[in-house]
Amino acid sequence: MRHLDVAGGTGDVAFRILESLNSVSRRAVQDFLPDNLPEETQIYVCDINTNMLNVGKKGAQERGLEDLRSLRWVEGDAEALCFEDASMDGYTIAFGIRNVTHIEKVLAEAYRVLKPGGRFLCLELSHVEAPGMITTHSRIAKGFSPDLAVTKLTHLPLTYMLMDMFASMIADAGFQKVEYENLVGGVVAIHSGLKF
Repeated sequence: MRHLDVAGGTGDVAFRILESLNSVSRRAVQDFLPDNLPEETQIYVCDINTNMLNVGKKGAQERGLEDLRSLRWVEGDAEALCFEDASMDGYTIAFGIRNVTHIEKVLAEAYRVLKPGGRFLCLELSHVEAPGMITTHSRIAKGFSPDLAVTKLTHLPLTYMLMDMFASMIADAGFQKVEYENLVGGVVAIHSGLKF
């Protein structure tokens, strides 16, 4: 498997993917042994920020994963990826799409690098639907930046992804079977799409 995690410099998503693959490999009796995982799997962590990649590398070291050949750290721009066409089985971006300048370019690049049958997944702060969730939303935003929280909440519909609108953008990029799951009353949402 070749997987690309974009804007994932801290390695959090990549570490989860590795844990999941290791769990699956431990249960497998035939054709796939845990010792083969580093050779069979390539997980690329791509981030434009060198400091974030350093945080991820340090996290990998703390987990004893620094020498794992399946984990690759790449400095790069989500809008102009350095990977070949149809080279990835999966693409994730968590809490990163809001930081790009041109979302359409990011989606086009995600589509380009995915193989046919590849899956796109995006976890992002979203538009709060339940009025009572504004307080929770505010607390989450303050966790990222106390000063930014007030600005973001003042311009909520413009700053946070509207789930239907973002789903349409994903479909416009060429993805099919586009779906989203609203979590915690809309505080976050997971969008997914397949490349056929």
